[in-house]
Amino acid sequence: MTVLQDSDAAAAGAADPSGDTRSRVAELHDIREQVVAGPSERATEAQHAKGKLTARERIALLLDEGSFNEVEPLRRHRASGFGLENKKPYTDGVITGWGTVHGRTVFVYAHDFRIFGGALGEAHATKIHKIMDMAIAAGAPLISLNDGAGARIQEGVTALAGYGGIFQRNTRASGVIPQISVMLGPCAGGAAYSPALTDFVFMVRETSQMFITGPDVVQAVTGEQVSQNGLGGADVHAEVSGVCHFAYDDEESCLEEVRYLLSLLPANNREMPPAQVTEDPASRRCEDLLDLVPADGNRPYDMRAVIESLVDEGEYLEIHERWATNVIVALARMDGQVVGIVANQPQALAGVLDINASEKAARFVQMCDAFNIPILTLLDVPGFLPGVDQEHGGIIRHGAKLLYAYCNATVPRISLILRKAYGGAYIVMDSRSVGADLSYAWPTNEIAVMGAEGAANVIFRRQIAAADDPEAMRQRMVKEYKAELMHPYYAAERGLVDDVIDPAETREVLIRSLHMLRTKHADLPQRKHGNPPQ
Repeated sequence: MTVLQDSDAAAAGAADPSGDTRSRVAELHDIREQVVAGPSERATEAQHAKGKLTARERIALLLDEGSFNEVEPLRRHRASGFGLENKKPYTDGVITGWGTVHGRTVFVYAHDFRIFGGALGEAHATKIHKIMDMAIAAGAPLISLNDGAGARIQEGVTALAGYGGIFQRNTRASGVIPQISVMLGPCAGGAAYSPALTDFVFMVRETSQMFITGPDVVQAVTGEQVSQNGLGGADVHAEVSGVCHFAYDDEESCLEEVRYLLSLLPANNREMPPAQVTEDPASRRCEDLLDLVPADGNRPYDMRAVIESLVDEGEYLEIHERWATNVIVALARMDGQVVGIVANQPQALAGVLDINASEKAARFVQMCDAFNIPILTLLDVPGFLPGVDQEHGGIIRHGAKLLYAYCNATVPRISLILRKAYGGAYIVMDSRSVGADLSYAWPTNEIAVMGAEGAANVIFRRQIAAADDPEAMRQRMVKEYKAELMHPYYAAERGLVDDVIDPAETREVLIRSLHMLRTKHADLPQRKHGNPPQ
């Protein structure tokens, strides 16, 4: 059914304005029912058969009930030829609009795979451009529910130009509003660059894939045989490439976690993250920390247990949980206020920094700084990972990314040294010398250029070699070096640590410090933008 447009209909309306208006309103409701129903029951059944929800079902799960306001539901493409002239469905394969999550406004667009496989054409892209512009203007988060087959081949270069407009807006919105990409189907070719430009990427196992060139092209060019999931599935991007921040088994769990993430983020870079009332006392002692972290620097422990003890109700959201596991980045609350946590993980590679861990932490620090989230850094780091692969892979350049991110951050920054903090890794992990507002340490801390064993072998090499009992001499020199330069109060005596604190009092000390720093104001030098290491 189409809207009345001919002159006879107009004349009839002039003759009977009341009846014409009612008939047109009735016809409008019929059209809207068609829009909501989608192209056909068969197309919906095919979507469900793949284990996937429809675009409107996904929006209903993401947003608060009844809050969705659709924009341009009646939009159709203007293309002709190649069979498109007889296929002009409403929405043109993408649903756009705004609604609320936990009562806060968000903007959303969702590819409808039932229409042209969710492929992007000119009208499709224009709708996305509009909703992105609205999100930027309103200062509200933007969520994309991606399930599309790439550019619409029948529309040629105009479809490709549509992607360029999306990328430009992704970049303009970066650091201004939170951008979240939820991958719920295929995303191939240039289309994959839009999620890569956003702040967070969610994926669902088995049903979502991302790659620049598909398995067929890979096999033709390199001879390698790989499935779509093996090339660009959720687990690959969550564990190997680091493209995906979160991976889930089903769409319902995925979208629920998107809602949780939004509860920890501000609407835009001019606001603070939403606070919540907590029943977890700020003065709660963490007695478990006294036994949790071994004083012996060579014994591993789970840093996640430390985080659970410190944060409200032991609840936090770990980001990039399965990639670069030697460093943990997470969002949590302390006394109801959101805080970003960067922590070495002694259970993985002894908590050293390597290429991937440096990139992971640097991106997180930049995100926190962009959205006014204070940063808490928990140090237990023996240094950077040595090796030819690391050096040739650019550990200098990648480690500098983390250093740049911390030095550039103006949000409140607190560091806590639990145990080891050696060499350049100590400096990079938000030491006082690179601008941490406050630096605390536990009595188990060891801050030095390197471990005592290595230091003694370098400094006292000749004495050890000339001794009658070299091993006894070496042990004596190690003990002497520790006593002189690595005792728990050495850095505090020189003002590089603000205080050495009782581990059981850590939560209370950190919360008091965060409250004091809440009004911190720091300006960077005026410039167009920095030139961070790449």
